[in-house]
Order: sequence, then C-alpha cells, then structure tokens
Amino acid sequence: MEPSDADGRILRQLAARVAEIAADPIQQQRARLWKDHNELRPTRALVLASPEGGWRDLLKPEDCLCQDKLLRQWEWALRSRIFRHEHIGDDMPITDTFRVGWVLHLGNWGVEVPHVRTEQLGSYRWAPPIKHPRDVDKLRFRTVTVDRDESRRRLELARDVLGDCLRVRPHATPPWSMGLTWDLILLRGLDQMMFDLFDNPGLLHDLMAFLRDDRLGHLEALQAEGILSLNNGPDDMVGSGGLGHTGELPAPGFDGTVRLGDLWGLAESQEFVGVGPRQFNEFALQYQLPLINRFGLACYGCCEPLDAKFDLILDNIPRLRRVSVSPWCDRELAAAKLSDRYVYSWKPNPALICAPTVNWDEVEAVTRRTLAIARSCRLEMVMKDTHTFQGDATRPGRWARLCLRLAEQAA
Repeated sequence: MEPSDADGRILRQLAARVAEIAADPIQQQRARLWKDHNELRPTRALVLASPEGGWRDLLKPEDCLCQDKLLRQWEWALRSRIFRHEHIGDDMPITDTFRVGWVLHLGNWGVEVPHVRTEQLGSYRWAPPIKHPRDVDKLRFRTVTVDRDESRRRLELARDVLGDCLRVRPHATPPWSMGLTWDLILLRGLDQMMFDLFDNPGLLHDLMAFLRDDRLGHLEALQAEGILSLNNGPDDMVGSGGLGHTGELPAPGFDGTVRLGDLWGLAESQEFVGVGPRQFNEFALQYQLPLINRFGLACYGCCEPLDAKFDLILDNIPRLRRVSVSPWCDRELAAAKLSDRYVYSWKPNPALICAPTVNWDEVEAVTRRTLAIARSCRLEMVMKDTHTFQGDATRPGRWARLCLRLAEQAA
C-alpha cells in the first residue's frame, strides 16, 4: 500500500519533529536516570505520567488528520510523543525509535466468553462459560499465529514513510501480565470464584493449572517464532508502571534472538484483592511463579494492595526488581519491606487529578508525605489509571511539574 501524498506528508512532518525532540540532550539525561534507578543506584524520585484513557482529553480524534486507519494510528503515536514533550514534561525520554507491531492472532480456549457492553466507554458484563466442573473438559490451549506477510508489509511501509527520520523496528512483547486471575474470572466469574475457594477448591486448581500451561505455551510460541523484542530501552514501559531501561538485560549469552530471560515480566493478582495470603499463595502465586520466574527481571503488582502478601512475593521471586505500591497500600509498610533493594513503584490515587475539581494543596501534601516515607527507597511516582481529566489537558503536566519540584527538593 502506498500512502496518499497528504498522509505521507503529515507523518514525515511529525517524525521530523519527534527526531528533533529526541536529539535534545535532556533525553539522554532522563535515560541515565532510569538506568541508575532500575539498577538500584541512588537517584531523586522519578516521575512518570501515564494518561491511559485520559489521552482522550489530551489528543482528540479530530487532532489526527491521516485518512488511512493504520497511518492514523501511527500519527497518534507520534503526536502523543510531541504532546508529552511539550505539555507534560515528566521523566519519560523521547527517543527516535518507532515500533511496528507484529501482526499476531491468538485463538480462544475452545469456549466463547460473550461480553455485553451498554455504551462504548462504560462497564460491561460477561457470561462465564465454566458452569460445572465437567465444563473444564471443553477447554483447549490457545494457538498463536504470526501473519508474517502483513507484518512485513507494515514494516516496509513504516520504513518508506518514516525511515529518513526515525529508526523503525519490528516489535512484539509477551502478554502484559502473568497474573492469570483475570482469565480465571472470565472463565468462572468473580463471585463464583470467591465461593469456589471454599466450596470447590479442586476446580480452581484445575482451572489455574490449565491457565498456567496455556500461558506458558503462548510464551514459548512467541519465543520459538523469534519475534520477541527487548524491553530494556529508555522508553520501554514495563510492569504496571515505570520504564525498563537497564544494562542488566539482556541476560548473558544473548545472541540477538530474544529469550524470555532477556525480558522484564509482570505478575499481579488484582482479582484476588479480597483473598487472604494463604489462599493467594495456594491458588494464585504458585501458578504464577513458573511463568514470572522465566523472565530476566520481574515486576509484581498493580492496583491491589500487597500489605499481607509482601513476604510471599519477595521470598519467591528471585529476580524481582519492581513492586507496585498502590493507592490502597500501606506506604510505611511498603518502605520497610522494599527499602533500597527493590524499585518502590508508587501509584497515587488517580482521583486526585481526575475529579471534577482538583485540590492541588492535597496533591502536594500526599506527594510530600510519600517522599518522606520512601526517602530510603528507590522511589518512582507513576500517575496512571487516569481515564478523564474532565476536559482539562493541563492536569497531567501540572502534576508532573509539581512532583518534579518536590522530588528535587527531597533529593
């Protein structure tokens, strides 16, 4: 496919601007900060704004001008980098790498999980297909198919359009999480899973064993296809927040073909937030460990508080490096458990800057308190799960500037 002259011109202009930003020496300074931080050397606290759903308030659909659907996605990716540099100004380095994803198709488990959504951005419900223990026999491992022809077409197109300004690279990473419990509730339902912990533990063990082996097959298929990409670069998002820049990856023996041991990986169990440590260990962690321990460096946690589970996680994941400290976590306990041996990945409550009005004095007080609590830790402050800024595109940048100022004062 040849892009239209107008689409090609739009993308080249944006790519040239991204390349200009990437050449700013501040990007190298930010990259060095993340490398030191991930390798547990002392730095000031690092600041990252991850707008996620809130991007709708920052880059509106009408801001993108390309007519072709794929090129419009690329346009958005370029514009978001420019917006971050010009209006957010956090510690995210802007690089001259442009990633083109491999085109992958993942089969189902042999059963359908129908979703019902009443509005595009609202909640949804689903019908869990595993109603009885005998339904487990219907499950099949998913298959991964790589569309190499389409992947090659997209890569060549990106190189033709953007290659004069940016380093275009093919890209594929493992599934976001090795947590498995999201898949578990898709199959069984959240309420039913909680009853099963007591009434039908054998079924839960069967389902978690199936999901573990299914995910392991998925990982090994990606590795065997030779398409995995390193995620240790200056702008590689890893875990549930934070950047993965480190010289500790890839692992020794790396010959150019990426293995799981060359990568960061994540496990979490947000769906087990109401489950105690003994049952968390039995029904979740023991099935996650064969997966997360395949990776070179590991992250654990997302929105769930880990207060009662820290010891289990720290004792069982030998290459653990980044631990999520969610808004509902005891920050003092986390500081005592993590100290300077792990990255303390603090996630402020997104409601602080997503509510109809923002109390910036409260935002500052909460941030100052966390900096004091985690002063001996390798702290990063990651604002995420922000699905609206109430139409105010200045909020993430104001948050980032506030946190950077306080981090410098506390250093």
